Amino acid sequence: MSDSGTLLEPAACHAVTGKLVHKLDPDEAFLTMWRRTGPDTFSVIAHWPSDRPFYRSADGGFDFLLPSETVRQLFPLISHVGYDTPFEHHLVWEHYRYDLDPALLRADSGPVALELRVTCSDLVRRRTGLAGMTMDVDILRNGIRLASATSRFTVQAPAIYRRLRGSNSDRARAMASAPPAPEGIPAPLTGRPDQADVVLSEIPPVDVPERIADEMSGLLRPNSGSWWLRVDATHRTYFDHPVDHVPGALLLEAARQATQALRYPTPAPPLAMSAAFLRYVDLDAPCRITARVESPTLVRVTAEQHDRLCFTSEVGTA
Repeated sequence: MSDSGTLLEPAACHAVTGKLVHKLDPDEAFLTMWRRTGPDTFSVIAHWPSDRPFYRSADGGFDFLLPSETVRQLFPLISHVGYDTPFEHHLVWEHYRYDLDPALLRADSGPVALELRVTCSDLVRRRTGLAGMTMDVDILRNGIRLASATSRFTVQAPAIYRRLRGSNSDRARAMASAPPAPEGIPAPLTGRPDQADVVLSEIPPVDVPERIADEMSGLLRPNSGSWWLRVDATHRTYFDHPVDHVPGALLLEAARQATQALRYPTPAPPLAMSAAFLRYVDLDAPCRITARVESPTLVRVTAEQHDRLCFTSEVGTA
């Protein structure tokens, strides 16, 4: 909110388009207005829809993925409107952290308006323009701060990105190379109401005698588990537009689902998370998701592909 108590002064506001947040589907664009409040500070208005099942939790509130997706949309918006980043440049996530109050996710009868207060720091500039920055975000609902997030990302010019990704930089080829998604684990294990939104699949046991498998099934729930990352390139929310690698938001969702699957049937709401994006996860090769309980309220989740660590996260639960 502004000092006068309104969300933003109308004369100072600029509208947000789907293009500015890199969304083809306008219903997937949650940022609606923005204004600059200082050299490297911004105030942005977001509206969360009341009619999108994907972003609603089993208990009827907003889903835990929604705040992170809202923050993620700030990266392209602020890069373009605040620092003149060309649209053909690539934004590459390095690390991300959030913590939130569950009151942020309470559903109302209609859409919910939020203010995001953004501070940009550690800016790196090169001849091609902005090359990286850190973004700190406070999320306010009805003027009350209910969540905070910090993220670091880099900006790569097309030529540099092509050198980094090689032949994998061809988005159409990468999307076409993604195999059909396997069957996911049961949705209730993940905390997702809809089976189509599950991003984990079972790793079949290999050469395990039936007798041993029967004995294993009777053991207490272990403090770790592994699954394949289930990549459904036809999913209209996870893949709003063609990409050449697994989206970072899908890896965050995998960490959330793995945490809940490990704790099932005990609810494990992800009230906080820190994540590091170490390598690209390609669409055409298996990726193993591993979760391990570190403490009663902390689960560590990793993603590995081609025997290399690609993603790490620590999920804080209630």
